[in-house]
Amino acid sequence: MIDLDPRDIAALSVFAVCWLFYQPLLSFFSRRGGPAINTDLNVVRAAWMRNMARRESHFLDGQLLGHALNSASFFASSNLILIAAAAGVLFGGQATFRNVSSLVVVKTTSRMLFDMQVGLILVTLARGLLDFIWGIRQLNYVLAALGATPEDTKGNDPAFGEIAGRLLNPALHSVNSGVRGYYFALAAAAWLFGPWTFIAATLGAVSLLMWRQRRSPAAKAIADLRALLERTNGPSA
Repeated sequence: MIDLDPRDIAALSVFAVCWLFYQPLLSFFSRRGGPAINTDLNVVRAAWMRNMARRESHFLDGQLLGHALNSASFFASSNLILIAAAAGVLFGGQATFRNVSSLVVVKTTSRMLFDMQVGLILVTLARGLLDFIWGIRQLNYVLAALGATPEDTKGNDPAFGEIAGRLLNPALHSVNSGVRGYYFALAAAAWLFGPWTFIAATLGAVSLLMWRQRRSPAAKAIADLRALLERTNGPSA
């Protein structure tokens, strides 16, 4: 049986709730109104794909999608390196535990607690890696849809752009989820410095993510862009 201090149990519970329910919470606040980058970008990307279907040349769109794919691949590669490093620490044996626990700032009282602390970092990174992998696969599907879109704009069915948008949005949502995993991995790493630091880092990560999604200058600018697109193209944009 795992014997954890009640403070560690409370900190782990706070982290689990924040990690698992961040996205539903963000969606809830988005439905209540106000800017939210993820929601507003759905409209912006859908407009992009509709405009893509009307263009004679799709070269620019291919370049933009290639950039998104390269960025996702870079983050996935970095994530894999971090996973390997965390796994090396986790399976480093008693010597690694002694070296790390000897540091004054590290608050770990047993090998089992230390394994749980590092294991949580590993799990958050692994989930992020899976999100990146799925996002990359979906971006490849978008590239296939882009290649299949006819260049004869006069004969194009608007459905080409609509379907491409339905592929692009979940692809980039998966990439965003992978990036978000870095925030929670950093919060998980704070557990090594004690349960109160763990709670503070978790709540800080969620607050920072929420601020960037809803109150940052970028969020306000994207909300204005969404409003402009909806005024130009109608609410369905």
